[in-house]
Amino acid sequence: MLVTLIIACEIGFWVLLAAGLSLRYLLKMPRAGAGVLLCEPLLELVLLIATAMDLKNGAEPNWMHGLAAVYIGFTATHGHYMMKWADGQFAYRYAGGPRPVKRPKYGRARTVHEWKMSARAVGAAVIAAALLQCAVWYVDSSEQSESLQMWQLRMGFIVLIALVVAVSYTLFPKKAPAGHAEAEAAEQQPAQR
Repeated sequence: MLVTLIIACEIGFWVLLAAGLSLRYLLKMPRAGAGVLLCEPLLELVLLIATAMDLKNGAEPNWMHGLAAVYIGFTATHGHYMMKWADGQFAYRYAGGPRPVKRPKYGRARTVHEWKMSARAVGAAVIAAALLQCAVWYVDSSEQSESLQMWQLRMGFIVLIALVVAVSYTLFPKKAPAGHAEAEAAEQQPAQR
């Protein structure tokens, strides 16, 4: 049941996002669009309550409960980023908004971007680990909570991988090919008439 609910939450995220942005830009109803977009966190709240109720009703903790915690953690840290990205794309394509700024490819800007993305991943892992720890305390059985603790260990690996990626961009920044800086600067400037 929880896996189905996680899939439904992911589908619901994209449906609410598309509906909110369509209302905002295509139908020129920005308040209604914002209202729909504000409903996004309700999906995670429903998943959190369903997971807690499942454990309360005596379900043995398993990989589904761990996956639900991970999904909530990653949605909490990456959801706003995804919504902001989609909003910029939608505004540009359908409402004459400015061209969205592309992710930096080289140098210090790319390093800073990678650190921000790594911070999101670390935040997601911490939130998931905290939710898992709450579930461990709730179950209060070392035998039954073993699968939840395995998910916590996986979150530790996520933190380690995120930090390794960020540090690698710090120590070995990707350099732009020769002449790329001039071409990129010309691309960012508006066309002269």
